[in-house]
Amino acid sequence: MQNLDQCIADFASFVWGLPLLIILIGGGLFLIIYSKFLPFRYLGHAIQVLRGKYDNPDDPGEISHFQALTTALSTTIGMGNIAGVAVAIAIGGPGAMFWMWISAIVGMSTKFFTCTLAVMFRGKDSNGAIQGGPMYFITEGLGQHWKPLAAFFCLCGMIGVLPVFNVNQLTQAINDIVLIPNGVQVSFLTNLSVGLVLVAMTSLVILGGLNRISKVASKLVPSMVILYFVLVLIILITNIEVLPKYFKLIFTDAFAANNFNGDSFLGGMVGGLILLGVRRGAFSNEAGIGTAPMAHGAAKTAEPIREGLVAMLGPAIDTLIVCTLTALAILVTDVWQTSDANGVSLTASAFAKTMPVYGKYLLMICIAVFSISSLFSYSYYGMKCASFLFGAHNKHYFNYFYIVSIIVGATTSLSLMLNLIDGVFALMAVPTMLTTIALAPKVLKEAKRYFSTLKKA
Repeated sequence: MQNLDQCIADFASFVWGLPLLIILIGGGLFLIIYSKFLPFRYLGHAIQVLRGKYDNPDDPGEISHFQALTTALSTTIGMGNIAGVAVAIAIGGPGAMFWMWISAIVGMSTKFFTCTLAVMFRGKDSNGAIQGGPMYFITEGLGQHWKPLAAFFCLCGMIGVLPVFNVNQLTQAINDIVLIPNGVQVSFLTNLSVGLVLVAMTSLVILGGLNRISKVASKLVPSMVILYFVLVLIILITNIEVLPKYFKLIFTDAFAANNFNGDSFLGGMVGGLILLGVRRGAFSNEAGIGTAPMAHGAAKTAEPIREGLVAMLGPAIDTLIVCTLTALAILVTDVWQTSDANGVSLTASAFAKTMPVYGKYLLMICIAVFSISSLFSYSYYGMKCASFLFGAHNKHYFNYFYIVSIIVGATTSLSLMLNLIDGVFALMAVPTMLTTIALAPKVLKEAKRYFSTLKKA
């Protein structure tokens, strides 16, 4: 069992390492250059689409552009933004944030292409309902003989979206921030209680289908991002005298790696820092993994390019805004140098230092909402994968499996299961990126048609 545990851990570490970065970052850079920075030239138009200027209730699809974006963001804005950034700074120092930004900019281009394809090549499930996502743009875009690749994506997706890691980390955060400091003895029973509360909340939402998930996400995500922004703003204003120093250090340290404590890569510490920052960025915004296209593929639109432009805003909000807020809070409070804490505990230390009485509890609210909202959307992704593999009439069985996994995540810390889920989640990027690169010329052809009709209008 110990050997199996080590093998799975090595597998997860391998797939989240250089191979995945080559696929995600290398593929994303190719798409940026190939498109001549096309998505970035229409940022203003993307915001107009998001605001509903071009909404048409008669267009095919289930949810609005805004609901599609917030549903996708509800999975990416979570522990990666709060705990993941803290891990990156604890190991890599301020410079890690710069390479997370680079990852986000590349990811914006990737999201534009993958989510445009999700609408361009929508398919139908066994009930005849229109669906979108990598499994459909593989079979509809490349042909039915590529169905094994789509099935591989779905198989990895069903395992990869299980919330074991997310729930495990949320339970740990509740224990460390709320229960233990208030003298509560943490045990199997307290963890089980957390798990049961999460099951009750999740079941109420996910059993209502995509419309309920998207409505809840469209209310929770923006309000929590605003609350988090206000809280970090308080921290930054309190420490305004050191803010310019640390903001500058993000740029200088990115190429000096003076605070990097990890393993070198390609013969140098800067290489190791780049690998760390890009990996954390990719893990945070999930660009190229294939999750977001499943939400954006359900958008109510007849114009694929519009949805691609809206989706492109995801990594900007997730990494350029939310991750940067976390990084600056940790840097200006100096807890990254004075505390031995790591992950979510390091971020909590930053909040507690500036707001001693209530800071960590307000952070806990943000963590809880970010994590719980991601439980809703991940269940939808898993259900879509199950529907593709086993038929739409059987997809509801996945939800029961998903709900059981919440209890498992809250009450156990099985590293084998966590590493397995982590590893197969990363493998979803292989079919997603290979197909996206293969179909990129069709996206550009569609973009040329769309923008020429826009000019005429």
